[in-house]
Amino acid sequence: MSRPFHWLRAAVTALAIGVAAAAPALAAPGAGAAPADTSTCSATGTIPAGDYLIQANEWNSTAQQCITYTGGTAWSVSTADFNLSTSGAPATYPSIYKGCHWGLCTAGSGMPIQVSKLGSATSSWSTTQPGSGAYDVAYDIWFNSTPTTSGQPDGTEVMIWINSRGGVQPFGSQTGTSTAAGRNWNVWTGQQTSWKIISYVLNPGATSVTDLDVKALIQDAVARGSINPAHYLIDAEAGFEIWQGGQGLATTNFSFTASQQGTGGDTTPPSVPSGLAVTGTTGSTAALSWSPSSDDTGVAGYRVYRDGVQVGTTVGTTFTDTGLAASTQYSYTVAAYDAAGNVSAQSPAVTATTAGGGGGGSGCTATYAISSSWDTGFTATVTVANNGTAATKGWKVTWTWSGNQTISNVWNATESRSGQSETATNASYDGVIAPGGNTSFGFQAGYSGTNGTPTLACTAS
Repeated sequence: MSRPFHWLRAAVTALAIGVAAAAPALAAPGAGAAPADTSTCSATGTIPAGDYLIQANEWNSTAQQCITYTGGTAWSVSTADFNLSTSGAPATYPSIYKGCHWGLCTAGSGMPIQVSKLGSATSSWSTTQPGSGAYDVAYDIWFNSTPTTSGQPDGTEVMIWINSRGGVQPFGSQTGTSTAAGRNWNVWTGQQTSWKIISYVLNPGATSVTDLDVKALIQDAVARGSINPAHYLIDAEAGFEIWQGGQGLATTNFSFTASQQGTGGDTTPPSVPSGLAVTGTTGSTAALSWSPSSDDTGVAGYRVYRDGVQVGTTVGTTFTDTGLAASTQYSYTVAAYDAAGNVSAQSPAVTATTAGGGGGGSGCTATYAISSSWDTGFTATVTVANNGTAATKGWKVTWTWSGNQTISNVWNATESRSGQSETATNASYDGVIAPGGNTSFGFQAGYSGTNGTPTLACTAS
């Protein structure tokens, strides 16, 4: 069964779906296990393995690939010699899975499960990894806004890399780290046209994991705003993205189990915190405040994130981050949690710039918040605060876009652009800000692809 993978452009995705519809599967899912030493060299071939289905899933190459099932949940890439550049998409993703993959579902998987009602999700996986080639060894776990889909899931794709070689990297960019499930991960995030991607890269890598708490990683992704808790877990896959070589990659044992919470428990996360703002900075601290969240059983506290990494918790709606570098910009978000462990999505981000090493002066800070957004555009508000000891005579805010954002309308400021760099200066009527006071300006902009939060710098005169 060919899979429209996260690297594919829309036209290629449509082609992959068409091939899948035209090529019959080797055997229907849920039909027991195939005999040992069953092989398929079809790009869209599948082999049943008890509660699981093994898929060839060669979607970006015409070179021969064969996979061989050897019993239980063991299988290998028995023929492969790919030679693609690691700067582009992989050739293939042969994998074993449970759940529904583009409408092809295994029996008795326990899925779909709404994320807010997920009781547990654990997996063990042992692999054989050749010492040559370019590949990753990764889970691919899919979420959708509805319980089923016959095509591309529209929620989130979670990849869990337990190892890689040949210099390959996940989609997107590294945006943080995590210690979820008791392991160290580098966290990468990216945005496709209709779904989010978050990847957890094990550091250091391994050839196997035992009783991996996948739910803990899912909860971490929810807390980062990458998974909507109202969406559904529909599919869990484990396999190898291959760019070069590939022969000899193998799974020696695999299991994945997921269950729903029992009835009567609290499965509803708190509302997303709103009104996050920077209330003050020094050369080494940033003070934050926000409006309280609501919850059906009561909010237990809040998690505070700096640049995507959790830096503290608090039971109130204020927090002061300490130990910061002077004259440095930081991005903050906040998530609420309740006593049952349900965690809200993260709030919109704000940025804070610490004062210079000497403190005082007539410096300023600028915080950025998206006021509203839609498919091709958004409006944003920037709050400029005087953190000095004297009134400002004027101010300037600068930033560089990470994507293709284009401002079409500005209010309460004068805007100029050079390449991807923006400069906003005060209007004739809002340049004077008293010590401890603030003013704001806003704009409307268009974009496509990822709309990342820029890092703002503020200078006052």
